[in-house]
Amino acid sequence: MEPAFQKILDEYNQLTEQMSSGSGFDMAKLGKRQAQLQPVVDRIKNLELSTRELLDNQKLLDDPSAEIKSMALDEIKRLEVEIGNLKAEIEELLLPKDPNDDKNVIVEIRAGAGGDEATLFAAEMFRAYGKFAEELGFKPHIVSSSRSDAGGFKEVIFEIHGKTKGSAPVEPFAMFKYESGVHRVQRVPQTEKSGRVHTSTITVAVLPILEEKDYAIADKDLKIEATTSSGHGGQSVNTTYSAVRIVHLPTGITAQCQDERSFTQNKEKAMEVIRARVAAHYEEIENKKIRDLTKSQIGTGDRSEKIRTYNFPQDRVTDHRINENFNQINLIMEGKFAGIVEALQKADAAAKKEALKK
Repeated sequence: MEPAFQKILDEYNQLTEQMSSGSGFDMAKLGKRQAQLQPVVDRIKNLELSTRELLDNQKLLDDPSAEIKSMALDEIKRLEVEIGNLKAEIEELLLPKDPNDDKNVIVEIRAGAGGDEATLFAAEMFRAYGKFAEELGFKPHIVSSSRSDAGGFKEVIFEIHGKTKGSAPVEPFAMFKYESGVHRVQRVPQTEKSGRVHTSTITVAVLPILEEKDYAIADKDLKIEATTSSGHGGQSVNTTYSAVRIVHLPTGITAQCQDERSFTQNKEKAMEVIRARVAAHYEEIENKKIRDLTKSQIGTGDRSEKIRTYNFPQDRVTDHRINENFNQINLIMEGKFAGIVEALQKADAAAKKEALKK
């Protein structure tokens, strides 16, 4: 067995022993690490088993029986393919992992060019993401929103939280991070009498939710204001000062929340947003310093990057980062994003493999 694989098995076995002892260890942390290693360990064990079977069948090639030799050759061919596939899967699982993958996320959708049509598409994408999240077992929750007169969203900000299933890792950011960027829609609006196809855009930003221990902001750098909540068209719907607006003074970045029932709850949600936005701001600055690295990976954060076009007349969704088309647009708008995400994950993994060779 390769030393790297044996090292993983040793770590997994050590984690099992520590969890069995039941004292002196952070069980949540151990369980999370063990769950991360489980898919790799399963494949390493399968690889070990298949390798032994291959050796056993190679020995049968010396058997005087032609029938046994023929059966052994068939098994050798099958096992060689199986071993190759297992090694490829292990290699992919061992690629550098985004440390934010298992974090919950904040998704920000804003209408861009296209007036009312853009706000309506923003609302449709919010609905589609919500359905996709629920299919994954995640829970979406609105933080703040601003409606348009047409009934769409000028802006909607919502969180997606993973529901822990036993010891299995739940990775909201891993499933949504590729959605950051400009989404373009091409279709005939309901209000268009001449049947002309219009092009509108929305922007999507996906940010990991960071706890205070992950990213602390000094109190002196924050200005926290209590305001009254407002409804559609600016009409006051709550005369108590429960809504919260937070300003990060060094950058001018703001966040606000009014959809929770109390000032404390709104402040907590607004703090999650401000931490995520400030962290993303400084990370973007750092990424510009290491542009050579980011060029080798699938774009996951530039809000100005046009990443996808939804062409309704041609029943086609095109992801421009991988130059791949997906049909059945109506199903995609019902939250069936799994095929697109899988294609992006494969392309990202391939890009990372190439980057490691350089």
